[in-house]
Amino acid sequence: MPEGHTLHRLATSLRDAFAGDVVRVSSPQGRFAESAAQLDGHRLVEASSRGKHLFLDLEDVPSVHVHLGLYGKFAVHDRRGGEVPDPVGQVRMRLVSERSWADLRGATACETVTPEEHAAILARLGPDPLDPAADPLLAWERISRSKVAIGAMLMDQTVVAGVGNVYRAEVLFRHRLHPLRPGRTLRRGQFAALWEDLVVLLHDGVRDGAIRTLRPEHAAVAREASKVEGRRVRNYVYRRQGQPCLVCGATVRTEELQQRNLFWCPRCQPVFRSRAVV
Repeated sequence: MPEGHTLHRLATSLRDAFAGDVVRVSSPQGRFAESAAQLDGHRLVEASSRGKHLFLDLEDVPSVHVHLGLYGKFAVHDRRGGEVPDPVGQVRMRLVSERSWADLRGATACETVTPEEHAAILARLGPDPLDPAADPLLAWERISRSKVAIGAMLMDQTVVAGVGNVYRAEVLFRHRLHPLRPGRTLRRGQFAALWEDLVVLLHDGVRDGAIRTLRPEHAAVAREASKVEGRRVRNYVYRRQGQPCLVCGATVRTEELQQRNLFWCPRCQPVFRSRAVV
């Protein structure tokens, strides 16, 4: 599933391609046809994202809310003065202007929303590390009171918006936190460092268009691991189960949590043992 940096980049691409233009909106697949007819011929004002949610604001009509889910794709193209090709496959929504065109396929959600519904979606989301106005204390208040594993809470979009399985696995490794450690056992300083790292990593993802989580001092060992594993190693533990940890050499493990796979190093991320006296 695309993570927050991908949606942020997509919102920027759509804004650059369509903002200020009158847009033709259609639904070649037909599932969005009624709403598309309502939006067709209006000017696109803004494209924005929060976490894994995308919003398109057009003049005088409801906004469009998109959640790509696991399989959604929203491809943006420059017309360069040429004709827009016929739709290929199941295109839920097509946008066309004088400058650009874009096709949305496979999204979990593609719907029009009123201002009140738009605000309600945002209100359900936790702070987004890509939002300069985000308040991380809102996430800390939830985490610090919960017995739920920190690995589950980071994936809960009502706690932190935009973090997916890759960022979850990698940021916990970078801070030597076992993914099954209860949230309430974290110290505030640990959470603050975790949040600050997420801000940096997601902004790096926006800049690079890819998730890269390796610190510079581990680049050489990652290059060697790439030769052995037959693919470029860009991360510490994500999808590296059964492979040696890049830092300590222990075997990276995996386990399912809430229908998603965890990845961690048992030596760098030891099981949390409370020092409290029972």
